[in-house]
Amino acid sequence: MHTLIVDRYHGLGNDYLVAAEGPAMTADFARAVCDRHRGVGSDGVLEPADPGPADYGVRIWNPDGSIAEKSGNGLRIFAQWLVDVRHAPRRFSVWTGVCLVHCDVGDDVIAVDMGHASFEPVDVPVLADAPLLDGALPGGPWKVCAVGLGNPHCVVFVDDPDAVPWRAWGAALEVHPSFPNRTNVQIAAVTGRASVDVRVWERGAGETAASGSSACAVASAAVRTGRLAPGKIMVTMPGGALSVDVGPGYALRLVGPVERVGRVVLDGDWVKRRLGAA
Repeated sequence: MHTLIVDRYHGLGNDYLVAAEGPAMTADFARAVCDRHRGVGSDGVLEPADPGPADYGVRIWNPDGSIAEKSGNGLRIFAQWLVDVRHAPRRFSVWTGVCLVHCDVGDDVIAVDMGHASFEPVDVPVLADAPLLDGALPGGPWKVCAVGLGNPHCVVFVDDPDAVPWRAWGAALEVHPSFPNRTNVQIAAVTGRASVDVRVWERGAGETAASGSSACAVASAAVRTGRLAPGKIMVTMPGGALSVDVGPGYALRLVGPVERVGRVVLDGDWVKRRLGAA
């Protein structure tokens, strides 16, 4: 009754568990499952959910028990899982509870149309009177670009991400009072005519090897600030590279690989104890 079966995937080292079978997630239960020492360990849990206006639905749990509105890597992983396990067609839509996205699952890569980036403060959200584009925020030396993708992002452009204390900046900016819903943070450097190098600090997860929505936020901010031209931009992170196509109106298409690791069957007594503590 209490058995939980999860499928593990990763996108460039950004790993997620898909709750294939078992009891409904709760915040406490998600934290327990994501714990890398006392649970299975992951950067989040993807739970099949009400499809709403789409073909399929997903609830995206962060490892701190909060729910994310959107995750580029999470959505690409969920799309691959739908094809692998639910035998979904290779083109379909997914509802996250907040956002609707369209997915294409190929033989080697998964593409997700991530919607449009917005720089309007209300869409991020960020407490500002006008779009923050290399704007100052109190509490540090950073100049930030605030980007809304259905979830909040804070991009800081520097000459070299590893030459600044980017983890400390990420931790501070994630909970900065200017972001009422907290924020994902990216420390980025333009490295070529269509390439950027990025370090990622995710809301509710901390440092991660890669992030799809972060890649989209950086690419759109680079175009909006004139650092890069629209079109395909290669976003390199510690875990690898993703391609982001920035189109008219900051429409975003994210493309990259996903790898299935395997299936984990959690001990029924462990699940029962964690549900009892929830």
